[in-house]
Amino acid sequence: MLTSRYTRGRCTTACAVRRAVIVLLLAAALLTACVPVPAAEPTAAPPSARQASAAPEIVSDCDLTPVAQPTMPAEIPGYVQQDPATGLHMTGRPQLIELATYRLQVTGLVDRPLSLTYDELRCMPKVVQECKLVCPGFFQDIATWGGVPLNYVLGLAGVQPDAQYILMVSADGYWTSLPLGDALAQENFLAYEQTGKPLPVLHGFPVRAVLPLQPGGKWVKWLVEIQVLEAEPRLGPDPSLVFPTAEPGS
Repeated sequence: MLTSRYTRGRCTTACAVRRAVIVLLLAAALLTACVPVPAAEPTAAPPSARQASAAPEIVSDCDLTPVAQPTMPAEIPGYVQQDPATGLHMTGRPQLIELATYRLQVTGLVDRPLSLTYDELRCMPKVVQECKLVCPGFFQDIATWGGVPLNYVLGLAGVQPDAQYILMVSADGYWTSLPLGDALAQENFLAYEQTGKPLPVLHGFPVRAVLPLQPGGKWVKWLVEIQVLEAEPRLGPDPSLVFPTAEPGS
């Protein structure tokens, strides 16, 4: 009997420990909306966004798989309706951007203004993550995205000491801003892939922002410019792109 009680005591203690570990793991999982997925390409440490250094080399030829120019789908879902091709919800005004002439501009309070091609972005360090996009009160989408860390791109430009905000501009006329500290969070990246393929036109081709800790209105599609600013922009975004009672849709 002594042996039996001692054995049960050890089991009870071990079970309690296991339960505590499980609770801690579940709590950690709830703190993140973004799950890393092993990338096909190695990543590198990003340059410091505020580092004033010699202009880094930007590579545009790194043995990439060619990407064909996509076309606009024959049917476009209504606003905040689900796209049957991807399962994602539709927001914004779809833009058909020519890949050959596309440039992502990084301007404003930077040491080195950038004009980056699609392939130059693809040659940069890559992250692949499964993330949840939340448009409060409307929908939640989960998808796997691939792209270049936002802080890496800002580091290449060399953010100046007076900078406090970034403003992201879409080809459809929509824009939104973000405090620089939030923009530099390691979770943020500029996606050019969804589920291992080039972004669909309806969901931001060629490049969109993926900001896991921000609401969906900050995930700008059809991204064409990032402005680095000293103060928060005061003008409102295009009213036609604002949700009736929630964050603007990107």
